[in-house]
Amino acid sequence: MPSRRLFSTIGALSHENPLGLPKSGSFPRMQRGLPTKRHIKDVDKVIAVSSAKGGVGKSTVAVNLALALARQGKRTGILDTDIFGPSIPRLLNLSGEPRLSQNNQLIPMSNYGIKSMSMGYLVGEEAPVVWRGLMVMKALQQLLHEVEWGGLDVLVLDLPPGTGDTQLTITQQIILDGAVIVSTPQDIALIDAVKGINMFKKVDVPLLGMVQNMSVFTCPNCSHSTHIFGADGVARECVKHGIELLGDVPLHASICHDADKGKPTVVADPDGIYAAAFSSIASKVNKKLFS
Repeated sequence: MPSRRLFSTIGALSHENPLGLPKSGSFPRMQRGLPTKRHIKDVDKVIAVSSAKGGVGKSTVAVNLALALARQGKRTGILDTDIFGPSIPRLLNLSGEPRLSQNNQLIPMSNYGIKSMSMGYLVGEEAPVVWRGLMVMKALQQLLHEVEWGGLDVLVLDLPPGTGDTQLTITQQIILDGAVIVSTPQDIALIDAVKGINMFKKVDVPLLGMVQNMSVFTCPNCSHSTHIFGADGVARECVKHGIELLGDVPLHASICHDADKGKPTVVADPDGIYAAAFSSIASKVNKKLFS
């Protein structure tokens, strides 16, 4: 299917009104009353991975979690809901534009055994998305409801930082089976992580637990371990808020290197100790969703 038709669906940056929004009138979410929550078609379970703060490795955790769930036998997809800073195309080493199905639905891109969809496939890695809020919400609606997933056991939503319009739109429009909060142990990150916890509680989304990312660094030369971002901060918040600590992911150069090369750790070194950390987290999530 020609790319021109695809961009007529999601909107081209060069057009004055790329999404065909009316010049007057309000977005459905802003009308009186909350919209009815919907299931995402052909998807059994939907979980959100959130940090409410940038720079804590949330997208890396999200994609490795999705890959680990796939290795455990679940038909898995990942939806990148960060319109302005999508990471999933780079993490999954994917590029190009998705095609359209006969029903005018976006067909996900696939690699490493999982399906994915992202604004990054539609605008290019270096192209900025210079849109106002209503246009962003319209694009998000299309990503949520106009993708032909073809039958999934689990869809992982990689949420952008913050607790604003994107998060509110998602929690109001679709049925979420749970949320995973990712944070580093340091207090400055936990301040925002707690905001994310409280947001999901307010919108009645079950909290599956927290992941403590970059928990400890072990020197490859002398094997000395140090807690660069503090020790056990996430564990303390889990106790405080009555949720489970799903696991720790160490700080190691290989995890970052694997992500930058588009071959996440679960794929790059599936039998290694760092992939084991993600697999352990996935096992707990799997059990919570399907037991």
